[in-house]
Amino acid sequence: MIPVLETERLRLRGWTAADFDVLARFFGDEELTRYVGGASSREDSWRRLSSMAGHWVLRGHGLWAVEAKEDARLVGWCGLLSPEGWPEPEVGWSLFAGEHGRGYATEAALRVRDYAYRDLGWTTLMSLIHPDNRPSIRVAERLGATFEKPFVIRGTEVGIYRHPAAEPAKQKPANLN
Repeated sequence: MIPVLETERLRLRGWTAADFDVLARFFGDEELTRYVGGASSREDSWRRLSSMAGHWVLRGHGLWAVEAKEDARLVGWCGLLSPEGWPEPEVGWSLFAGEHGRGYATEAALRVRDYAYRDLGWTTLMSLIHPDNRPSIRVAERLGATFEKPFVIRGTEVGIYRHPAAEPAKQKPANLN
């Protein structure tokens, strides 16, 4: 049910129980999770993994596990979110410890955005980013997203970053003969 997407260096795939230990380490890290809901116990990390997997069942889209093709290591996640309370669908990303600065978030988000526009037929996307999350703001800007307005979600002010609209399909020129 969850499609596999690929880029030159990455494979975006559905979640498995085998991903749990890596995800639990990530969710246990206060620094890495400060902009994605904060640190969690191992038990709450299981609930978060289950929620990420369940989003696909309930909405037909969700977050992919992102792995590096070179060695199949899990480097983070990226995907499409529209949980209750969100103003509209979002493209979101997060990387695990030691995986920052390699362009993985930008590469994965570009592929996910292309999937939303081309395969799902969506016409717009946004990202909700905390104003102090400079690395994610830089990723959004590399993707061509621009700050639109502030928004309060779950009691926290974030910025809505608007992604460029889908480009229309290229039309073949009419035969002039």
